Amino acid sequence: MLRSHYCSEVDENVYGRKIRIAGWVEDIRNLGGIAFIIIRDRTGRMQITSIKKENPEIFNELTSLTRESVVSASGTCQKNEKVMNGWELMPEKIHVFSKAETPLPMGIIDKVNVDFDTRLDNRIIDLRRDKVKAIFMIRHSFIGYATEFLRKNGFIEVHTPKISSAPSEGGTEVFKISYFDRDAYLVQSPQLYKQMLMASGLDKVYEIAWYFRAEEHDTSRHLNESTAIDMEMAFIEDEEDVMKIAECMTDYAVQKILDENSKEIEILNTEVDMPSLPYPRISYDEVVEILQKEIDFKWGDDLGTDEENLLAQKLDYEIYFIKSFPLEAKPFYAMPSGKYARAFDLEYKGIEIASGAQRIHEYDMLIKRMEEKGMNIENFSDYLKAFQYGMPPHGGYGYGIERFLMRLLNLRNIRECILFPRDRKRLRP
Repeated sequence: MLRSHYCSEVDENVYGRKIRIAGWVEDIRNLGGIAFIIIRDRTGRMQITSIKKENPEIFNELTSLTRESVVSASGTCQKNEKVMNGWELMPEKIHVFSKAETPLPMGIIDKVNVDFDTRLDNRIIDLRRDKVKAIFMIRHSFIGYATEFLRKNGFIEVHTPKISSAPSEGGTEVFKISYFDRDAYLVQSPQLYKQMLMASGLDKVYEIAWYFRAEEHDTSRHLNESTAIDMEMAFIEDEEDVMKIAECMTDYAVQKILDENSKEIEILNTEVDMPSLPYPRISYDEVVEILQKEIDFKWGDDLGTDEENLLAQKLDYEIYFIKSFPLEAKPFYAMPSGKYARAFDLEYKGIEIASGAQRIHEYDMLIKRMEEKGMNIENFSDYLKAFQYGMPPHGGYGYGIERFLMRLLNLRNIRECILFPRDRKRLRP
């Protein structure tokens, strides 16, 4: 290996020993006879101290480097309480893997303001900055802990297709692609495949899913390619069984993040504080009553950005479920209950982060709902077949990863939470 230790792995047990470190040159201070070079790796920073009279070749090589060049250095790890981390490396060998061009397209440690598009255009450089990297370390933790919770509760990870012969949820907001000699579509979600699996005996499944939605939004909370934690479970009594999994998964992951990612939370200078369980439940009818006191809002209207923000201002809690939506406001597969659907949204600081429901498991009822929605039933023959040979009561949710992180970390733009965002205008890098 080209390194023996990350920066964070060096402690007093290593002092006086030979080690090899590697990373990016963040800063160089040449004082003439002595030079201090700051090296950055994934876990932090460390100092190389080079004395010219002891090894002029290494001294000259180090001081000729450009910022963000990639190097490894081997030598003795020496205790020094006056420098960062309490130790420094006295280099005996240096290997330069690549020299960075100058000037850099944007600063890493310099306080030079660049606009958001410049950051995204140079995303790889942007990711070298502490605050940006911290977001993705927390994203990594959230996905890991959320899936850890699901696995502990009997869920099996699956992977469903991302190309389909028909739109997965109907509608027109789909990306059509050429699939050899016929049309195909990027899936809007794994919804139909998850439901089909409930007839297989794999009665608890989840996946880290990709959503592709051709919505012409251009806001700080929408993406055309996004990720989600999607789950489906069978033998439920009603949507409450699904909601309990959603809130418990959230709480489990956040508590783990508070324990394991305190460094990243500090770097982001934000507060992470999730209310205790259970999360409040309010009905759609209650939402209508609240909003009608403030704006023109009718029963059956959808909750848009403005309505969600207003509702969040009027309620005393940051995270809550809205349930019992009008049936016609929800997709064809949501279980009816009179004029309502056994469906829910999970709202967090004025934005929907998850949506789910108890699904229809009865074939005839499903056909009726599809006909009422004016859908082409022939396009869903494979999906419907799963309901003809024994389908248990089931339900599930899709949980937006970027939306959750945006609110958890108090970020202004959802594009901060995905490595290479795709929206109406951005198809690169």
